[in-house]
Amino acid sequence: MRVPGEPLDPRRECEHIAHIPIQESHLATRIAAPRGAMRKAPQQARSRATIDAILDAAAHILGERGWEGLTTNGVAEAAGVSIGSLYQYFPNKLALIEAVRRRHFDDVLAVLHAAANLETPRVKRITVLVDGMIAVHSRHPAAHRVLLEESPRGEDSRSAHDRFDVECTKAYETLFRANVRGVAERGCVGARVLAGALAGAVHEAARQGQLASPVLRRELIALVDAYLSRLRPLGEKPVSRQAR
Repeated sequence: MRVPGEPLDPRRECEHIAHIPIQESHLATRIAAPRGAMRKAPQQARSRATIDAILDAAAHILGERGWEGLTTNGVAEAAGVSIGSLYQYFPNKLALIEAVRRRHFDDVLAVLHAAANLETPRVKRITVLVDGMIAVHSRHPAAHRVLLEESPRGEDSRSAHDRFDVECTKAYETLFRANVRGVAERGCVGARVLAGALAGAVHEAARQGQLASPVLRRELIALVDAYLSRLRPLGEKPVSRQAR
């Protein structure tokens, strides 16, 4: 939780969206291959379908039983594949959880990039953002809490999280600047506020099992639209910490 008076941190807001513990989100000095990485990448559609089935099973078990209850044998059985097939791609359960987390990163970034597409009408960008975030977090919602609070991360996997932080912040800034005039100085702050507000509302709805509510969707669209539509004086300077 942010301390009152503390400046907004863009990486903290994107952490909230992607379930990344902030103490583990520092910038990496180099991109290294994680020790818990997949053994090989799927090349054919059948292999990709197998990977998706394994990751869906892992996310389901993670949400139901937590990190301690996740086993490679249990995932293989739930996915309908042999343990040998699972080990062709994942050497251990840490590799499994990293793949689940990275898939979530990709899903979130795909939504943000689509919502920041300047060739798309403004109303469509807002609905893409809201519908996309609801859809992403409706996929195994119980696993999201475990990803943030329980599951460990390999030492060498931080670079992927750092790249996500950068891309997440960039996409929100692009979305904000595309919809609000005169935000050269304040665009970053506005983007962080939007990211934090949307993430908080979506995560709370996920915890309460309300992601499918049409009222939630309507209210989130109204929230984003109202915030992006609010008139802001051109050239307004950001508020300093001393002025708070």
